[in-house]
Amino acid sequence: LRGDEAASTRPLPSLADIDELLESVTRGGLDTTFSVTGTPRRALPPGAELTAYRVIQESLTNVLKHAGPQARAEVALRWTPAGLELTLLDDGHGAASALHDDGAGQGIKGMVERLSLYDGTLEAAPAAGGGFRVTAFIPYTEA
Repeated sequence: LRGDEAASTRPLPSLADIDELLESVTRGGLDTTFSVTGTPRRALPPGAELTAYRVIQESLTNVLKHAGPQARAEVALRWTPAGLELTLLDDGHGAASALHDDGAGQGIKGMVERLSLYDGTLEAAPAAGGGFRVTAFIPYTEA
């Protein structure tokens, strides 16, 4: 949303590219699990799929940066009758630095901005018992 003069000419990622993203962060040292529940009642618009991908990407980047060594992350997609719910939970110990880093929370702010374009919501906070939880929701567009 802030512009990228070096934008790639390759197709923009979608939900179909989540496995590749998870393989990449696993190679970077983050142990991840991934689950999908429910069935979409219709496809999300391509921009909403890109937003879902970017929320997952940013959340996993934050885990890599802030959760500490040997952290694990769970990524869950849940299709509901109203839309797509994304949940990312890590067991790390970097929640405080994730909220108060030198980037002034630009990652979380960017996720909120992206989601708002699709009437979506985001909750990002330390999880009960440790770690950090990000929950996002993208409703179906009723047109």
